[in-house]
This record gives sequence, C-alpha cells and structure tokens, in this order.
Amino acid sequence: MRALILHSLWGFQGDLPAAIQQARQGGFDGVEANLVHPALAGTDPELAVDEFGRTELALIVELVTGNGYVPDLAMTAAEHLQQLASQLERCRALKPLRITVICGSDSWSWAEQQWFWDRALELAATAPAPVSFETHRSRSLADPWRIQAWLNRYPTLRLTADLSHWCVACERLMTPDLEPILAIADRVDHIHARVGHAQGPQVSHPFAPEHAEALAAHRACWELFLKRARARGKECVTLTPEFGPDGYLPTLPFTNQPVADLLEINTAMASWLRRNLTAAAPPGP
Repeated sequence: MRALILHSLWGFQGDLPAAIQQARQGGFDGVEANLVHPALAGTDPELAVDEFGRTELALIVELVTGNGYVPDLAMTAAEHLQQLASQLERCRALKPLRITVICGSDSWSWAEQQWFWDRALELAATAPAPVSFETHRSRSLADPWRIQAWLNRYPTLRLTADLSHWCVACERLMTPDLEPILAIADRVDHIHARVGHAQGPQVSHPFAPEHAEALAAHRACWELFLKRARARGKECVTLTPEFGPDGYLPTLPFTNQPVADLLEINTAMASWLRRNLTAAAPPGP
C-alpha cells in the first residue's frame, strides 16, 4: 500500500508553478487545493494537468458548497446540490487523483439531509475521481454521535477524516475506543492530518510538549484508519497535513502575529507522518 502525503495550499496565495515548487521542496507527493484557489482557478486545466504530470505530483481537489467554509444558512439543500454538481463537473478537466467535499449544513432537518444526500451520493458515483466527504463542523457530518445513522443509510458514503472538527464539536479528544471512530474506520479514504484539541481545531504546534496528549490521540485514530485501509486491500492512502490560518492558528494579542509558521508546521508534520505512520505500512500493491 502506497501512502501519498499532500501539500495543502490553504493559506498560500501563489500561482501553480510556485505551489508546485513549494510542494517539491517540502518533499510532498502532491498538492491539495480548493477548486477556486488561484493556483487552480488561474490556470488553464490542460496546462495544470501537464504540469502535475511533468512533475509527477498528485492533485486532490477540494469542493465547498454553501458559498464558503461556513455555509450560508439562507441557502437551500437544492442550491447546495446545484453547486456540488457544477463543481464536480469542473473537476473533470483537472483529472484529480481524488476529490474531497465539504457540503451540507448542520442546520438542516433530517428530511432535508436525506433529500440532499440521496442525490449528492448519486453525483459522487459519476464523478471523474473518487469522492470522499469531510467530517467538518457546521456541516451535515459535524456530529460524531449521529454518524452511525449516516453510515447505515448510505453504505457508499466515503469519508475524509478531519477529527479536529469533532474534537471541537464534542469538547473532547477523539480516541480509537470511541464508537464514532470505530464506526467510520472502514469508511475513511483520506485524512486531514491536523491536530485539534478540546477547545479548538488546531493546536499552536503539534510537536510542542504541552500538546503531546492531543497528538497521541490523533495518531492512534490515524493508525486505526491506515490499518483498516491495509486490511481491505486499499492500494493507496492519502494524507494532507492541513494546519491553516483563518483563526485556526493562534496569534499573539495586540499584534495578531501567528505563534508559529504554517509552512514549517505542515512540512514537519509530513516528515513525522512518514516516520511514524506510513513507514510502518508493509510493502504491497
């Protein structure tokens, strides 16, 4: 089983050549970027495909419905669905390795959720690449204690696990003994390797000693997901260190200066993942 570690472009505002150069310098296997990121939106799709092929880097495209990462409460399920359909179609020309989606709203009734997801998974089944849906707060999959109902109703639902969101939603660290983690273990196809804590989605630095417990909890869950992936014969797993800005990275009072460097954190996390998780993966297909 191969393990690919992707470079997140969250917080990076350069063009595609600069993004690829930064990814290669950091030893990443590819790039993960929002469909509307300047590096993708500002590049002809054919040129982007050629550039990724030339540099032998993978591309994972992130889609977001609801007009932003926090969904517009005025938007209906039908409008979310229309946005998802349009974005999935736009992905086709980019030929991504994988598509990860943040969609839906935690404000919807169960009837609205079912209407949307019945149709969203039909769209996913015809997408130009495998699709997984993120466990993101403010979205349909925000509540881990209700995730079993989603898995029961939707046997084809595949997940991008970002456990930091569930830490905030539940005000506790996620650990492999918890029912929601055990429930999703066989559905996780992509991991956002960010370390959260009980009061926030991102620690100041994952390798600071004061965050050792949080790192250990996330590591144990990620190891479970990788173990299950190997057991079901998955040929390739993908992980993206996704520490980011926008209120995630703590800042100093009065100056608003970040307490750490995002590129350094994500690059260090990539190296840590290779040493501690993916290096343990046995050789195979």
